[in-house]
Amino acid sequence: MVKTVDLYDLSHSLAKEYLSNYTYPWEALADIKEIVIGLGNTLDGELYDKVGDNVWISKSAKIYPNNYIEGPCIIGHNTEVRPGAFIRGSVLVGENCVVGNSTELKNCILFDNVQVPHYNYVGDSILGYKSHMGAGSITSNVKSDKTLVVIKSQDGSRIETGRKKVGAMLGDHVEIGCGSVLNPGTVIGRGSSVYPLSSVRGVIPEGSIYKSAGNIVKRI
Repeated sequence: MVKTVDLYDLSHSLAKEYLSNYTYPWEALADIKEIVIGLGNTLDGELYDKVGDNVWISKSAKIYPNNYIEGPCIIGHNTEVRPGAFIRGSVLVGENCVVGNSTELKNCILFDNVQVPHYNYVGDSILGYKSHMGAGSITSNVKSDKTLVVIKSQDGSRIETGRKKVGAMLGDHVEIGCGSVLNPGTVIGRGSSVYPLSSVRGVIPEGSIYKSAGNIVKRI
């Protein structure tokens, strides 16, 4: 259950046509820069302002002062970018999202209605519709030994990504508890939640509650 179609309702992202071409979502990570530029150049100038080098911001977005936005980047309709946010480029933020204080984004796609509101790091990751990362929760995108990231299922099966940097793939409606670390290559299925202060790795099935390593239960 780690394929793009298993994790995401693609209708909730500007990148739906691009993402539909990838069997696995992490395959899109290498192309996010080109995806954002390609989409940006098609946006309606009546609805979006181009405010810098490949930076497009919806006229309805609320951009607070004292943040940094580097292109290529798209900020969608009715999204808030709060003070202290650091957007490092190759980022697509959907509609009705919250990018909070001291949150850092890099090479990632946020579907519509995603919230990363407080002290989050999201790198080389894709966050599905209405997913939420609690305060201080982060994606870790590089292994400590710098080897290529492998996606590991609970049954022991493995999928080679061929990439040194892979953060987390969060399905739609995923909830990450405060202070959690999503280790490189974490995939969390739709509708699952993670307890606060967790260290998560591997594939978490959809509709699950991650309490701790080895203690994953189905949501009732």
